[in-house]
Amino acid sequence: MLVRFQVENFKNFKNKFVLDFSNSYNYEFNKEAISKDGNTITKGIVYGPNGSGKSNLGLAIFDIVTHLTDTNILYDRYTLYSNLDNAKKRVSFKYTFNFDGHILEYEYQKKAVQDLVMEKVIIDDEVVIDYNFDDAEGETTLKGAETLNLISSISNRISRVKYVLGTAILENNETNTAFKKFGEFVNKMLLFYCLDSRGYQGYTVGSESLAKGIIEKGQVESFQNFLKEEGINYSLVVREVDGQKQLYCKFKNGEVNFFSVASTGTASLTLFYYWYLKIKELSFVYIDEFDAFYHFELANSVVRLLKKVKNCQIIVTTHNTDLMSNDLLRPDCYFEIKNNNIKCFSDKTTKDIRKAHNLQKMYKAGVFNE
Repeated sequence: MLVRFQVENFKNFKNKFVLDFSNSYNYEFNKEAISKDGNTITKGIVYGPNGSGKSNLGLAIFDIVTHLTDTNILYDRYTLYSNLDNAKKRVSFKYTFNFDGHILEYEYQKKAVQDLVMEKVIIDDEVVIDYNFDDAEGETTLKGAETLNLISSISNRISRVKYVLGTAILENNETNTAFKKFGEFVNKMLLFYCLDSRGYQGYTVGSESLAKGIIEKGQVESFQNFLKEEGINYSLVVREVDGQKQLYCKFKNGEVNFFSVASTGTASLTLFYYWYLKIKELSFVYIDEFDAFYHFELANSVVRLLKKVKNCQIIVTTHNTDLMSNDLLRPDCYFEIKNNNIKCFSDKTTKDIRKAHNLQKMYKAGVFNE
């Protein structure tokens, strides 16, 4: 899983910006939001005023999929790439992962989203891939990949890490296993926006109608029950229109296409459910403004649903301070972006926080202003 992320000179992150998931505390509640070993945060909520960088944080974390995968990429959102106030020409990224106790660090630099300058992979303090694109120099020490020619055998625009992942027949050892798990993790990352049904990055390619995705997975009844639990009562049926299966709502006096009667909030919830059906297959999910069209009870319910998902790190962004509750998560799972910095609530106060404390009141009172 992702333990730590660092970026510098990307969009509004002028200086070094670090998001640390390893700084968990020893709270005895909501342990399902933390890894089994208790060392890594797996469920989190990010707060911050408009323009603070919540959306850019998602794009920064998911920059890694732009050159290591063949999944869907939102290139238009990377048009303004480096920070305009920073004199540096390179944007720097560094990821730290933990795969079954093995620490893998991946760092790289770019001049633009499709212009790699260097990349390096370190596993358990050993450099296993190191390549400089400007000088066309580098090598790999991964067992089974030593004979690969990283310099002249492929285009200079292609990530050497991606090349090794897709080409090398690696020996069966712990270092190589960690490297393979790294590749699998990145290929199963997903960023999506609840405000835009076509706004996603990572995991898959192309587009699919929300109705088709729900229907083909055989989840129409489950989706109907999901909506009912949130106070939305529709009788859903599948109808074929122009050769395409679609969702319809059945009423006493007729039937109508589900999306023609769904409110903006219900449509947003449908998009969430579409991706939620796939979430068990994923490694890391970032949902920007997840509750933009939800009332408080619905937003709370969605977070509780996400908290139950196992083996997947999930981060959501919001402005809703009503979600600041120890009944929902815990202080080390709530993060705030402020002044080009991000910290969890636990790190933003010297006060000993207990489960009975009201985090929202503490936040509004300025307890977390350091």
